[in-house]
Amino acid sequence: MENNHLNHLQANSVINSTQSTVYACPMHPDIQQEKPGLCPECGMHLVPVKKKIQSQTLSADTVHQAHAGHDKHAGHSVNMFKQKFWLSLLLTVPTLLFSNTVQSWFGYHLTFSGSQYVPAFFGTIIFIYGGLVFLKSAKVEIEGRLPGMMTLISMAITVAFGYSFAVTFKLVNGMDFWWELATLVTIMLLGHWLEMASVQNAQGALNELAKLLPDQAELIRGKELIKVPVVQLSVGDLVLVRPGARIPADGEVVKGESDVNESMLTGESKPVEKTINAQVIGGTINGSGALSVKVTRIGDDSTLAGIMKLVDDAQNSKSKTQILADRAAFYLTFVAIGAAVITGIAWGIDGKTVGFILQRIVTVLVIACPHALGLAIPLVTSISTTLGAKNGLLVRQRMALENARNIDVVLFDKTGTLTKGEQGVVDILTEGDTNELLALAAEVENESEHPIARAIVQSATELKLQFSHATNFSSLSGRGAKAMVKGVTVYVGGPRLVEELGAMIPKTISLAAAQASEDGKTVIYVITNNTVRGAIMLADVIREESREAVATLHAMGKRVAMLTGDSQGVAAWVAKELAINEYFAEVLPDKKAETVKKLQADGSRVAMVGDGVNDAPALTQADIGIAIGAGTDVAIESAGIVLASSDPRGVAKIVRLSKATYRKMLQNLAWATGYNALAIPLAAGVTAAIGFVLSPAFGAVLMSVSTIVVAINAQFLRKFKLQ
Repeated sequence: MENNHLNHLQANSVINSTQSTVYACPMHPDIQQEKPGLCPECGMHLVPVKKKIQSQTLSADTVHQAHAGHDKHAGHSVNMFKQKFWLSLLLTVPTLLFSNTVQSWFGYHLTFSGSQYVPAFFGTIIFIYGGLVFLKSAKVEIEGRLPGMMTLISMAITVAFGYSFAVTFKLVNGMDFWWELATLVTIMLLGHWLEMASVQNAQGALNELAKLLPDQAELIRGKELIKVPVVQLSVGDLVLVRPGARIPADGEVVKGESDVNESMLTGESKPVEKTINAQVIGGTINGSGALSVKVTRIGDDSTLAGIMKLVDDAQNSKSKTQILADRAAFYLTFVAIGAAVITGIAWGIDGKTVGFILQRIVTVLVIACPHALGLAIPLVTSISTTLGAKNGLLVRQRMALENARNIDVVLFDKTGTLTKGEQGVVDILTEGDTNELLALAAEVENESEHPIARAIVQSATELKLQFSHATNFSSLSGRGAKAMVKGVTVYVGGPRLVEELGAMIPKTISLAAAQASEDGKTVIYVITNNTVRGAIMLADVIREESREAVATLHAMGKRVAMLTGDSQGVAAWVAKELAINEYFAEVLPDKKAETVKKLQADGSRVAMVGDGVNDAPALTQADIGIAIGAGTDVAIESAGIVLASSDPRGVAKIVRLSKATYRKMLQNLAWATGYNALAIPLAAGVTAAIGFVLSPAFGAVLMSVSTIVVAINAQFLRKFKLQ
């Protein structure tokens, strides 16, 4: 992929010194941004807060450093919950041991002067030390008028603490909740620790990409090799890349030959051959040959930086399913509060004790926390974005990925997408040996700079045919070329040259050449002794992967269509070669979007795949725009998904990833909503008549388990194979 095609991803933003509104995570107040969204660590809504921001300019480097800072904070967040959990667990043990309720359950007695205050002492420490993080986060939620999970948890532990404090110090009569409070906070901390670890793992895509670059590079200075940190490289530096080493920066090969493994960035499974003048990408792995590479792009201009920006953008965008889940989680908060109020009123009318009523209220508030629902979609989409990036599918808009599962028609732009966009030999006709004819033509054309001549020479080179330099070469303007090969004058040219020489064309070659011309192919004749020895057909070369790409999409039940500005003959030939039944030829650039509209007229959902500036309107008009990585900036900006390589087989991968992602979303949503539908009535005490009452602590276990189940289920997506 050409590195300059990702330059548009550089970011520079100016923040003015003013009292402005920013959006922060209630769980992680240090994570802030200027627009609403989701926390990159836990998936919670960012809520508005007032903050004075100093005037400064943020370059892409600064943004990246800020993101790295958030990664560090993410690590501290996981460690914070881990540390709070273990200490709270330690303090919970004496709270349980000296609880009258627990002692009566197990038939033992631990008493000494003042022992009745032990649960209150340790319970209070746990409330302050372990529960403060929830209370602070709830404050942010309430200030932002977006009550949610933290609000519910805080209400539950505050009610439990206040009532237990009043009972312990004889302010009211009843049974205290100290052991329930201690276990509730401890289990909540455990659930958040495990969930945060899972989320941090899912959000590690950018860190994994950053690790692709080596720490050091071997700088060539004259005859010396100097090891320097990669960050010190400058454009124009010459570096040595040894066999098996990672390429330190984007660059151009100036010496050596090798195969380079680019799969980690483009999804291309086969190593790519690199010779002099070939472009290489920083972070890819060199094969068995040594390469001298001139650095052409560093830092924010590099391909890797562009991909990281695309991944980051995708993880900060939303899908329809996520918006639905967010809305459901928001309303579930009010449902939980309403259920708690109704529970309290109902049991009050029934004449239950204050302790029993408060226990039911606390259990409802805890068990109805919408954390699993809020986490269900962000975690899946983060993992799918990472999985896509590892397979060369760069998702710019999550909505595009989600909609890909429903596409009916895949419309390919021909040139540069299904074909290479360059002339190449597609057929050879001769009554003799085809390789011998091609080698003879290559000998004549070896000194020519004409594109057709270069295509013939390249084809002979790729087939590793032996051919020497001809003598007495001369170019025949507008007709072809001639040269002496082993004492024989050989002409290579088009129909005008044949007509001018009056050369005889064998009938079989003449008929085949006529058909090739109708198909839009360029026909070049090889002439010796006034006789046409054969004909070489050239056309826009069809990519080897295109046949498999079209066949796979057909097997998936998708209609495949092609559009091109080329003639009917060229379009018909390419369509026939690729088994495409539906094609549109001679389509002017400004009419491509109309072609998409025609396909959409019957209600079909269309995915447009293109690479050029004139594809941008069609990419925008389509239900999903897919740009290939070798395309232009405009095409990439108009697309929801970018194929890092030019391999059209990536379209089928997009559909598979979309279906797998949506399947995981539905599974998580079904679990999260089903859990709440069953758990809230149990928490309210509907089974009390049969002797089963759900305790607040067990409710906390269920809430944490539901969150962990959602997180684990999402992780299974990592194992999905897109091939």
